Amino acid sequence: MARSKAKAKAKPKAATTAGTGFAGFRPAAFAFFRGLRHNNDPDWFKPRKAVYETEVLAPFRALIAALTAALAEAGIPLAGDPARSIFRIYRDVRFSPDKRLYKTHAGAVLTRSGEKRDPGLLYLHLEPGASMMAAGFWHPEPPLLTRLRRAIVSDPDRFVAIAATLDAAGYPISTDEALTRLPRGFEAAKGTPVEDYVCWKSFTADAALRNRDMQSPALVDLIVDFARTLWPLLEWGWEAAEDDMPPLVIPMPARPLPRPDF
Repeated sequence: MARSKAKAKAKPKAATTAGTGFAGFRPAAFAFFRGLRHNNDPDWFKPRKAVYETEVLAPFRALIAALTAALAEAGIPLAGDPARSIFRIYRDVRFSPDKRLYKTHAGAVLTRSGEKRDPGLLYLHLEPGASMMAAGFWHPEPPLLTRLRRAIVSDPDRFVAIAATLDAAGYPISTDEALTRLPRGFEAAKGTPVEDYVCWKSFTADAALRNRDMQSPALVDLIVDFARTLWPLLEWGWEAAEDDMPPLVIPMPARPLPRPDF
């Protein structure tokens, strides 16, 4: 597989430094979401919007800022914008049968550019009893997904080694959706150790976070350590995204032209 001409990325440093300005989420943040879970309506939310802004948004913004600084110091190219990296609490219910107006959790992403849509991300999730962190490539756009699949079949040993390393670390790579058969153009992967991986639509790993983890300033170092462990997966995907490989050509069966309509 042709390698990208981009400069090789430096390996993450071994040590972390706890970020400043983040003291942890207070119990009031969890109480707010527990209440919202049972009272998902404007009459309950609007009088408590200030609680949401003070107990959820403000510390989450501080966490994003602290993480951006700590990740940069660790040599991990992930960053966030405290003003834009956090997802809105308001749900889009226009085309959903679930008409609840508010999310009962808070989430944010950090990427290389700081933009939410940049591929290869670190995701943070705050929810009572269900907080977590995740990293990788979640439902990449079709052109990138094709490049990731080509990277797998072009160097299967590398991807299998990455998967084995993360599995041993307790963070197995997984997907939430997969094809039932190999995609067109990748039939050569049939019967190989990477056959299932080529059918995947996402490549991510995650880890649960306890409520007490979320309430501690040490959360910054926990997340940085996680991002460092997931570095091989992120680096692999970024290299695939930047590789100057030719587009995949899938042969199409010849079809007769329609008869003229005149």
